[in-house]
Amino acid sequence: MIEEGRPLFLQIAESVEDSIIDGSLAEEAQAPSTNELAAFYRINPATAAKGIAMLTDKGVLYKRRGIGMFVSSGAQEILRAERRDAFAARYLDPLLAESRKLGLSPEDLGRLLVERAARTATPASPTEGARA
Repeated sequence: MIEEGRPLFLQIAESVEDSIIDGSLAEEAQAPSTNELAAFYRINPATAAKGIAMLTDKGVLYKRRGIGMFVSSGAQEILRAERRDAFAARYLDPLLAESRKLGLSPEDLGRLLVERAARTATPASPTEGARA
């Protein structure tokens, strides 16, 4: 899970974010403590705390005094919106720039996307095809 070359606190924050996005850590549920994260990843608790603080600053987690950290209402949508924006900046903006160079219209891009998606779609298993 831990990647070399990337700050550990970012990886901890992303791991908690992933759990929120996929629903395994529900809104208003208690988040893992810094000590739990530190023990699980075998890192310094201060490093885990830095990742948790990052999520608190984003409004994804909040503290209940004496109890622990909890997932904020709306956290899942906050994170999805943030990741959609990052996805667009990383993948779509360069795609659009290249498509302009090639003279492709948005409709052309849409057709290419649908064609490629159809080619990479997982084929149905033989039993699924028999039921259809």
